[in-house]
Amino acid sequence: MAEPIPRVLVVDDEEEIRKILSRILEKEGFKVITAPDGQQALQRICFDAPDIVLLDVRMPGLNGMEVLKKIKEIDDDLPVVLVTAYADIHQAVEAMKEGAYDYLAKPFDNEEVVWVARRALGEGQLKRNLKSMNDRYRGNFGLIENMGPSDKIARLAADVHRVAKSDFSVIIMGETGSGKELVARAIHGDSARAEAPFVAVDCGAIPENLLESELFGHEKGSFTGADRQKLGKFELAHGGTLFMDEIGNMPAGSQAKFLRVLQDRKLNRVGGVKPVDVDIRLIVATNQDLLEMAAGGTFRKDLYYRLSEFTIQVPALRGRKEDIPYLAKRFLDLANIELNKMIPGFTDAAVETLMSYDWPGNVRQLRSVIRRATLVARDEITEKDISIKRAEVPGLAFSPKVHGTPWKNASLSEIVQQSVLAVEKEVLTEVLKFTGGNKARAARLLQVDYKTMHTKAKKFGIQQNGGNNDDETQVR
Repeated sequence: MAEPIPRVLVVDDEEEIRKILSRILEKEGFKVITAPDGQQALQRICFDAPDIVLLDVRMPGLNGMEVLKKIKEIDDDLPVVLVTAYADIHQAVEAMKEGAYDYLAKPFDNEEVVWVARRALGEGQLKRNLKSMNDRYRGNFGLIENMGPSDKIARLAADVHRVAKSDFSVIIMGETGSGKELVARAIHGDSARAEAPFVAVDCGAIPENLLESELFGHEKGSFTGADRQKLGKFELAHGGTLFMDEIGNMPAGSQAKFLRVLQDRKLNRVGGVKPVDVDIRLIVATNQDLLEMAAGGTFRKDLYYRLSEFTIQVPALRGRKEDIPYLAKRFLDLANIELNKMIPGFTDAAVETLMSYDWPGNVRQLRSVIRRATLVARDEITEKDISIKRAEVPGLAFSPKVHGTPWKNASLSEIVQQSVLAVEKEVLTEVLKFTGGNKARAARLLQVDYKTMHTKAKKFGIQQNGGNNDDETQVR
């Protein structure tokens, strides 16, 4: 089945501009619809359903900013590219904050017109695809199927569906980054409590002296700094699901109080005397062996047996490598939207590189690697765009090395500052490679102003081929 021809609505009060843009875009396979003013443009959007809009900023009657706001009211996902004279670039940048996708400056560069139009078209398609997926996958199977098409994920989905209909407590076991919270949300989403709150808490991230206050809440004046009453996670999750990640990190002193709340379904806030009823479904997650910890005395046996009414094991990514191509494409779609790019896919060599790695950081690490590869890629992602070795720590795509023995000549703060500067330089270099040295476009991508981009590039001595393309004045 042939792909539908993409439709572009060109809105400009100057007939010559409409003709120029039509000629450029029609040559590249777009169907062009035109409108001479904002009012007709809004009618065209309703009747012709364009895929993208090229909108002049200065027009009689409704100006570009007013039309943009009305377009967003009609279809917030419709990409709008502002067409502006160089003197109006500041206004165009402001329009981007209001939801415009990008801007084109007069006089036009034909290649840039086509490039921006294709990227805008790609973003619109991706947004519609993601919205369609979200509509289709609101229940647990949507969330779980998004983890991949393998048999292991199918069995995981079956376990989720089986336990979701009950009110059992669940232990989710799996390595860091494997998707334990996603599984917990899937259970909640397919349960009778789906319309009630889902509250997540990371037991390993809360200091021991604050854990009870976080979980059970506190009364005003119960300790120094408690200047008001605070509801804990249990009360915030009342009627819904409480998800506790890294439950194995809960201090021994808190485990007894935690167990008592589970058994009695009542709690006392810190400093409180009146019991508070709580009704929650509890799901916990861990990357440790709780049974072994219970046998060794570091985790209460009675608490373990209370929690382990149902146990789910989330498979590591290295044990289901057939899911990697699917996940890589899904993460590419998300990165394209986030980074305003339109990378179409992966080369065979890139896929082979992804498949050959063991992924100690699991799905979280894969997403981080794909996100960075999307940033640096120019067309299809190649094996050269994939920096796995520098991303072995989950979530860390840029990891500059400290050479030699710097502590002999510098303090810790100086070493940290040097590392931060190295990361900053690497990011700027990669983004400027992508933009062909165009600092104005790089600044928009990194969400900083042009002056900051220019100053930092000069500071780091970053030179890009392309001559005057380094200068913002080239965006005419």
